[in-house]
Parts: sequence; C-alpha cells; structure tokens
Amino acid sequence: MKVHFIAIGGSAMHNLAIALSRKGMEVTGSDDEIFEPSRSRLDREGILPSDIGWSAGRITDDLDAVILGMHAREDNPELLRAKELGLPIFSYPEYLYEQSKNKTRVVIGGSHGKTTITSMLLHAINQIGLNVDYMVGAQLEGYDCMVKITDDADIMILEGDEYLSSPIDRRPKFHLYRPNVAIISGIAWDHINVFPTFEGYVEQFDIFCDLIEPDGTLVYNEEDPEVKALGEKYADKIQTVPYQTPSYTTTPNGTELTFDGSSYPLQIFGAHNLQNLMGAMRIAQAIGIEPASFFKAMKGFTGAGKRLQKVVESEGFVMYKDFAHSPSKLKATTAAVKEQYPDRKLVACMELHTFSSLKKEFLPQYENAMKDADEAVVYFSPEVVAHKKLEPISKELVYNGFGGGITVLNETAEVLDFIRSQDWDNAVLLMMSSGNFDGIDYDELGKELTN
Repeated sequence: MKVHFIAIGGSAMHNLAIALSRKGMEVTGSDDEIFEPSRSRLDREGILPSDIGWSAGRITDDLDAVILGMHAREDNPELLRAKELGLPIFSYPEYLYEQSKNKTRVVIGGSHGKTTITSMLLHAINQIGLNVDYMVGAQLEGYDCMVKITDDADIMILEGDEYLSSPIDRRPKFHLYRPNVAIISGIAWDHINVFPTFEGYVEQFDIFCDLIEPDGTLVYNEEDPEVKALGEKYADKIQTVPYQTPSYTTTPNGTELTFDGSSYPLQIFGAHNLQNLMGAMRIAQAIGIEPASFFKAMKGFTGAGKRLQKVVESEGFVMYKDFAHSPSKLKATTAAVKEQYPDRKLVACMELHTFSSLKKEFLPQYENAMKDADEAVVYFSPEVVAHKKLEPISKELVYNGFGGGITVLNETAEVLDFIRSQDWDNAVLLMMSSGNFDGIDYDELGKELTN
C-alpha cells in the first residue's frame, strides 16, 4: 500500500502517518509548515517531507490512497491533482474507519471528557493485557504515537471528535466511525463557528447515536439532560447503559470510590473525573472487562496528560495545569480542585483561546464558571482575537460574561505579576488553557513559586 498525506504535520495526521508506516505501508506527505513535536517524530520514522510546501508532482497514479487533513484548503494543488487522477481521497476519520471496519469499534464521544475517558480505558486495558488498536486526540504519557493500527487486534478504541472531517467533508469526525460500542459523556455547546445554534450542535450527537451499529451499545451519562434524552430515545433500537457519578470520599492522596459494596483507592479526584471513570468502566464492561478488574487496574492511574496534571507540589503549595477552556470544563475543574483542597486558597487562571471562547456572543455561557475559585483571572490576547478575524472584545464584556468576580488581563506579563503577588502559603494554583497564556512555561513558574 502506498499512501500520501496532504497536511502531514497536523497533530492527528502525523500520528496516523507514523502508525501506517509502522504497519508496513509506504507513506509520503507534504505540508506548508511542520512544527514540533510532529517534525521530530516524522523525521525519526523516516517520513518527514524533504521539502516544505505543496507540489502537484507528489501526486502520482500509483497511490492507493490520499489522506486529506483539515489544514489544507480546497484549492490545494495536490488535492486538485488527486481529483484529476481519480485517486481515492479520504479524510483522517474516513481512513481510520477503513482500517478498523472489520474490528469492534469503541467510540468515545462527548463535548468534554473524551481524552480522559479514552486514557482511563487504555490504562485499564494495558494493565489487564488486552490487545487493542487505538486513536487518541491528545498526547498521553508513555506513548510515542497516539495511533496504533495492526492486523491482529480485534478492538479499536477511537476518540470521537465532533469537529469537521476535512476541507471537502463537512461531516463531524465521529459520524464516520459507525461504532459497535459508543459513549456520550456530556453535551455542552462548542464549535459555534460550525454549529451556530445549540440545537444544531445537539443534533450531531443524535446523528452519532443513529449511526451506532444495529446490535451496538450506547453508554450514556444520565446526569446530563441532553445525553439522557438521547439515551432514552435510542433505548428501543440498541442496548443502552446509563452511568452516573459514584459514591466516593476524598482522601489526602486522591479518592476512595465505593461500588457494589467494595472500596477502591484511586489517585484521581473530583466528581467529574469520577463520573468519567464510571463511563470508562461501563465501556470496559461492554468489551468483556469486569468492573472489579477495571477498578483494581485503575489504582495506579494518575490522570490524562494536561488534564488536572500536577506541575509541582511542596509543603502548603500545589500547582496544576488543565486543558479546560469551555464553560463546563472550567466549572468541573475548579469545583474538583476546591473539593480536594477545601481549606486552601484556590487561585484559578484561565485563557480564552479557542474560536468559540473569543466570540462575544458566547461569553455569557461562562457565567459563574469559576465561582469555586477564591481568586480568578481570565486572560485573552486582543492580537489573537484579530488573528482569528473575530469582532474585538473588551475586558468589560469578558467580566460581565463571567458574571463578575474575576480579574481580566490582556498581557502575559500581567498574569505573571498577578501570580507572583499572591501569598502561596496553604494555596493551590490552577492554570487552565488549551494554549499557554502566550508564553508561560508552567514548569519554570512552578519551580519559581516553590522556591
């Protein structure tokens, strides 16, 4: 098999390219920019493009498939040449389906918690020794590639993103996987540039449920009203399995979870994390792993990368970083940290960084999203707003969107000054962003504050 990637440098695309190369395919690719860590990883595998840029000459009639990434445009010269030659053109999720259509496909869907649930499931599977293929959207600790595709695994675990598949395929990615086992962890409006109404966004999850294989299973969070409605809607068509937050108590080192009369010590904490854990357990059960075995395997799980990840800890001080950026994620993360450290001052800093979060129409969705923090900072860069070609937003708009009670800052240096001015005795610092506050090194900041 000979496969060419248009926009090979993407975080998802380069992982798939590496996986196919390791499977024994001949892989080539192109891109107009390739950043780290994609560049080094592709280079190590011997599939880094020799030249940066697009060239129709790379597209030849002996290619078995062309895989098109979201970074490419519809008028990309390589795409136009592939169409001219009549070559099979796939989006990233389409090709994942092609590689897994004879396997049991387990798809993790939801507006939040996808990466956490996927990493929980993979952790348990690895501890138990089950052989599976997988695709995860974020980099997890202990993995050198977040896509694995083999001929001998009977199960494929797929993180199901609801964003668009490619420049020429406007379907959400998770509509293309046709799961045998699926989960929806929650529905909270996102990607408003593509789904301008909440109703239109919810519809995508309805379609996702309708695409579950006829003998399939839907695991769903019954504490989310939108998800519960879908679970009940499809109960007559497929097997549906509800889950909810379990009984638990906080401990100095994490959580003690109670299930079916047994207790299990865990290193993770927070109601939302434990809700995700129950979803992962129900998926594991659907593929043959008993609950007791699952919970025992999770004893050593410390969390998914950048999801409530501890940066540094010293006596009386701890610092976490988290990927949280949407309203539901902010609420869940700040609540979890405050519950774990009820007697400490919680200083929470978040960055408005995504397209949705920087839209003035979306800001009211953040009302009271950081109410559990003792001190709350919201940072946004006017330059980033301009770069995304969005209407300018003001500090006042952001302040009012969050319902007050926050400090709004526009400069990275201001965020650092604010943090350095705090008393960190008996305190927690929580940094939340899908970016890095335009240049804050969390590890260095953590060292500075502990010293």
